Formats: sequence, C-alpha cells, structure tokens
Amino acid sequence: MLAEVLVTVSGIVRDLAVALLAGALVTVAVILPPTAGVAPRRRKAHAALATASHPAVDPAADPAAPHPAVTRTLALARGASVVWVVAAATYVIASAAAILRISPTDPLFGAQLWQFVTQISLGQSYLNALGCAVVASLAVAVVRGPTLAAWALVPVAVGLAWQAQTGHAAGAANHHLAVTAMLLHLSASALWLGLLVTMAAVRRHLGASGPSAVRRMSRTAIWAAWGIVISGVANAALRLGSPAEFFTTRYGQLMLAKAVLMAGAIALAGWHRRVTLPRLTQADVRERFWRVLWVDVALLVAVVCIAGVLSRTAPPVDLTPLPNPTPALLLTGYPLPPATSLVTWLTLWRVELLTAVALTAAAVMYLRWVWRLRRRGDAWSPWRTASWLGGLALLVWVTQGAPAVYSMVIFSGHMVEHMMLVMMVPLPLTFGAPVTLALRALPARKDGSRGAREWLRALIESRWMRLMAHPIVAAVNFAASMVVFYYTPLFQFSLTNHAAHLWMVVHFTVAGYLFANSLFGIDPGPQRAGYLIRLVTLFATMAFHAFFSVALSSSPILLAPRWYGLMGRTWGPDAITDQQYGGTLAWGLGEIPVVLLAIIVLVQWRGADTRETRRKDRQADHDDDAELRAYNARLASIAREDGVGVSGGV
Repeated sequence: MLAEVLVTVSGIVRDLAVALLAGALVTVAVILPPTAGVAPRRRKAHAALATASHPAVDPAADPAAPHPAVTRTLALARGASVVWVVAAATYVIASAAAILRISPTDPLFGAQLWQFVTQISLGQSYLNALGCAVVASLAVAVVRGPTLAAWALVPVAVGLAWQAQTGHAAGAANHHLAVTAMLLHLSASALWLGLLVTMAAVRRHLGASGPSAVRRMSRTAIWAAWGIVISGVANAALRLGSPAEFFTTRYGQLMLAKAVLMAGAIALAGWHRRVTLPRLTQADVRERFWRVLWVDVALLVAVVCIAGVLSRTAPPVDLTPLPNPTPALLLTGYPLPPATSLVTWLTLWRVELLTAVALTAAAVMYLRWVWRLRRRGDAWSPWRTASWLGGLALLVWVTQGAPAVYSMVIFSGHMVEHMMLVMMVPLPLTFGAPVTLALRALPARKDGSRGAREWLRALIESRWMRLMAHPIVAAVNFAASMVVFYYTPLFQFSLTNHAAHLWMVVHFTVAGYLFANSLFGIDPGPQRAGYLIRLVTLFATMAFHAFFSVALSSSPILLAPRWYGLMGRTWGPDAITDQQYGGTLAWGLGEIPVVLLAIIVLVQWRGADTRETRRKDRQADHDDDAELRAYNARLASIAREDGVGVSGGV
C-alpha cells in the first residue's frame, strides 16, 4: 500500500518538475532577451523604470550581462532538474516494489530491481526516462543562453517520449495512437504549466521586458492548448467505450473532472488574451496580472494531480490480451491488414497523431504567412502555395494511409513508404519554398530574444546546416542514408520502436528536401553549383540508387528477419521474394523523380541562359555595345603588340 502511494506521489512530483524545467528552458529559448541590453545613453531612463523595492535591472549593470529574469529562470530550471532526477528515481524504486510485491528493505530487492529495469520492457522505459532526467540536469548546468537552452530541451523531450510509452498507453489496442496521444498530452500540459509558473516566479525581474514576454507566453500557450484538446479527445476515445462511462466509471469521472478543470484554464487564458493582454503594463506584470493568473496555475496543478491518479486507475476499456494473438498482432500491435490491392492502397488508413498534427499545423501556418504577405501588399505565387499543400497531402497519405500500414508487415510496403518520403514528397515541398516564405512573413524581434524567425535564421545559417545543405554533402546524405539505414540495426529498431520510425520519416523527408533544394530550390542555402555540376551530381546519385535497388532485388539475405520473417502472413509472396519486389519498386519509384529533377534543372539552365542573354542585350542597348567595343579594342592592342595589322573588328 505504501509503495502504491509513493508511486502516485512521486509521479505527480516528477510531472510538476518536468513541467517547470520545460517551461523554464522554453522561456530562455524563445521568450526572454538573453541580456539586459541597456545602452549607456538609456541607463538614466531605464533606472526610472526600476522600483526601489524590486529593481528589475541594476542601472549601472553591464548591457552585455545576462538578463536578471534569465538568471532567475535558469536557477529554477536547475532546481527542477534535480527534483526530476530524485522523483524519477523514487518512481522507479516504488514501481518495482509495487509491481513485484516486494519491500525495498528485503535483501533480495536489489537483484529484483536490477532485473526489472534491465529485462522487463516497462522497467527499461522507467530507467531510460531516469537517464534522460540525469542528462537534462547535467545539460541545464551549463546553459547560459537560448542556444544551449534549446539543446537542453532534447533530453526533456526524449524523457517524455519514454514516459508516454508506459502506463495505459502501453496496453492500449491502438498502441501507436495511444503513445503519440499521450506524448502530445504530456508535452503540451508541461509546456503550458511550466510557462505559467516560470513567468510568475520571475515576474519581478522582467522589467521593461514584462509585457512583451507575457504576450509571447500567451501565443506559445495557444499551441499547447490545442495540443491538450486534440490529445485529450484521442485519449478519451481510446480508453472509454461510450460517453456514458464519463459518469458511470471512476476513470471516466476523473477524466471528466480533468476536462472541466482544463476547460476552465483555457477559458481564463482566452479571457486574458482578449481583455488583459492588450492593455498590459509593466506594473501589471509585477502585481495585479499575476494575482488573477495564479488561478490558471492552480487549475493546471490540479489537472496534473488528477492525471497522476488516472495513471494508477484502470480504464473501463478491456485491456486483457487476446487468448490467441496472431504473429502480426504480437509484432506490430495491430491485426494483419488485408492483402494489397489498388483499393486497399487508396482506402486503408490509420491515424498517427503527431504527424497529423504537425502536417495540419504546417498547412495552417503556410496559409497564414501567405495571407500576411497579401495584407501588406506583397505577392506570393499561387503555384507555390498549391505545390506546398499538394506535397503535404501526399505526406498525409504516406504517414496516415496504406504506406504506413503496409510498411509494418511487408518490406515492399516499407520501400514504397521510404521512396515516397525521400523522392516524391520533397519535390512539391521544395517548390513551395517554405523557408523563403517564412523569412518574408515572420516578424523580426528587436530586443535580442529569439522568435520563430530568429531561430529559423540561426538554423539555416549554422555551420552544421550549411554543411548538410551543401550540394555534394546533400547528395551523399541522400544516397548513403539508405545504405546506412537498411544495412545496420537502425532498420530493425525503426520497426520495433515507433519514435525511431517517426525519426526515420523526418530524416528522409529532410534529406530529400535538402537534395532537391540544392538542385532547383530557391530557399536559402549554400552557393549552388553550376548547372552542369548539378546534372552530374544528379546522375551520379541516380547510378548509386540503381545499384542499391539491384542489390536489394537480387539479394537472397532477408533484412530484419526477426520481423518480416515472423509476420505469419496468409497472403502475398514469402518474405524474401517480397523484399526482392521491394528492390524493384525502389528502382521504379526512384527513377521517375530523378528524370523529373533532370528536366527541372535543364529548364532552369535554359532559362538562366536566356535571362543572361537578355541582360547582355539590354546592357548593349544602354551603353552602345561598350563591352563589344572594349573587346575589339583589346584584340587590336594584342595585334599591334604582335606586329600584325588589324583591318577591322569582330
């Protein structure tokens, strides 16, 4: 009984610590300016803004010194990271004691605990989450500004991903949807609560940055609110059999109470955004505003507490394993799909929540940027908009439709998914020029903090991205990634771990975009090579890809044999024959985009030559063929030096 209580309490403390850590790091990364930034001629006016009891910034401070709110926020982050480590370690020990029914004081508990965290998948997930907490605490110790704060968010996100794979999500029927919904819910809740608590804790140190910081926090919280709503609906649909169970079961009642509290927090946030924020002053940030906003904090803390109790409450949906599961169900968590046909390739769908939310956000933001340009009188090609939306629609089919379903059970299906990601999808996305549009539409900040535009510029101007976007490096990454992925344990890992599969989707889509952008895109990147070099690079890549496809189609060795070889399909060819079909598909699906790319490069080459010819003609008309006359004069000079008479020019 004590172990059960300790699991619940340590889980709640862990979630609150993660939320504060995430909120503090996001505050440093995207909300606050890194330095006070007070120029000497403005120090007198700045000193007048500081109160006697709570000076926001020392008037005599060095303008390059860290912003006082940043210093305070990082102190909160370090404290939260330590609490996260302690709570996560306590959670592992208490969970092992509760599950194994053994007291931590028992002499055999150490051996049992080691076996739990090394040989049982649930214990391994707990241990991995604890490892992420340790890494995050070490990373936070060296954070001084926005760049390192962003890097420190990586172990936090990975830790939340491991946490999402435990609890009820691990045993849900639609496992991938349950895990991604839980991850989105945990991340969005942590972000919102963490931002509120962090900003409330440092409000007296914000100074003149207060009103703008609060408004930025509000805009960020909108995204978190949408994530909470979407993931909450998905979680409820997975764990409740009918709406009546909201009232007739303890799990449903807890979920209903959580939804009511969250609705209250969202309503208050909306009221603040419409009424309070437009007329917010620096004095309001220090005092009156937070007296009201603490209600939001209390509601969100109550939501986290209810979530901790929910994690220890059995949902009404039956999670009892099937008595005679098929091999496909044991491996993938889903029943074996029907045999492949034209109809199933078009009609078979399975929702993957994270990619669905990300692609929807990508479409909405692109359209908002286009609308923003048009409102201020700037033009943006409708063809680029249509190309971007078409590429996203194709990516929706790849990640939510038949390619995603069949990639889990047959190698040829996986190859269709792969080739669509790396060859087909990047073409319309590159033509949509999203980076160029974003740089034109996103507002620039002037206080030294990093918003979306500043982070985008920092990314594309970084040494790493310049290296990866270089035409030769992009081509090598484009081609060699396939070999590294399929002929190493990464392939098997992506099949057994959904997070690794999502990383595969991101990596190959980005690799294809970088390669296509180096050939014909207009988005910022390194200096593009000449058109002849582009064609040579393209055809060299095509030859390598053809070699890879032939190797697959003729190989008698099965890739991922412990997956595709044990699927137990009742339809289609055997696993090795299907793999050889996959190699043939890779060749066919890969050559068509290469031909299209070659045509695009040739058309651009011809267009560039035509534009250069027209430019020279206009220049000649303007300066009466000055270039040609200079050339003829140079020829005449050379002839005179050689003692040869010249009777005329060219």
